[in-house]
Amino acid sequence: MAALIVFPAIDLKGGQVVRLAEGDMARATVYGDDPAAQAVAFADAGATHLHVVDLDGAFAGSSVNGTAVESIVAAFPGFVQVGGGVRDMAAVQRWFDRGVARVVIGTAALTDPDFVRVAAKAFPNRIVVGVDARDGMVATHGWAEVSDVAVADMAARFEDAGVAALLFTDVGRDGMLKGVNVQATVDLARGTNLPVIASGGVAGVGDIRMLAIHAKDGIEGVITGRALYDGRLDLATAIAVAKG
Repeated sequence: MAALIVFPAIDLKGGQVVRLAEGDMARATVYGDDPAAQAVAFADAGATHLHVVDLDGAFAGSSVNGTAVESIVAAFPGFVQVGGGVRDMAAVQRWFDRGVARVVIGTAALTDPDFVRVAAKAFPNRIVVGVDARDGMVATHGWAEVSDVAVADMAARFEDAGVAALLFTDVGRDGMLKGVNVQATVDLARGTNLPVIASGGVAGVGDIRMLAIHAKDGIEGVITGRALYDGRLDLATAIAVAKG
């Protein structure tokens, strides 16, 4: 059975490492001003994968923290995926030119699905579709807006597109330490042939354990941020539990 991958998160705002509460830029907590050092710390704890978000980019619609991402890629010996404000092929190409392993496309996956298909064809198994949900409906533009598209319908659009995975975030739980919405994540994984990465609300090792049980249902990994930074979750322990 495939082990669950733990993706420590590095969210970037103005070059600093931050976490938001429910995706609200006005509710940002700063955890450090050296993203590369944070990446090394995660690697030292055993992380093989990182999830990086250009928060400024998600709201601006274009890359803002490119220099910080370059420093992370240079410092981290493993696999780095990046998202935030990826709206066109030029943006996708820029991230790959900077050495990232996979690019996450969120808002544009809803507003311009053809773009995702073109990107996935050009970069097979290197494009991740970000499916951000509020009450089962897809949220966009840095979660500031909610669409009338259901999460399951969004997933179905890309099943045959050659994307690597779906990144499913329950916006109402993100950064709130409320616990992962395990049932919604499992339902999505069972309903699609694409691997699903869980995100939003990890409060402790219990969430990792529950998701690891469902790795067989198609849950590829889990992203965790605030619980790590607040000391509620030990990364080395999380990775050990994820491996079962």
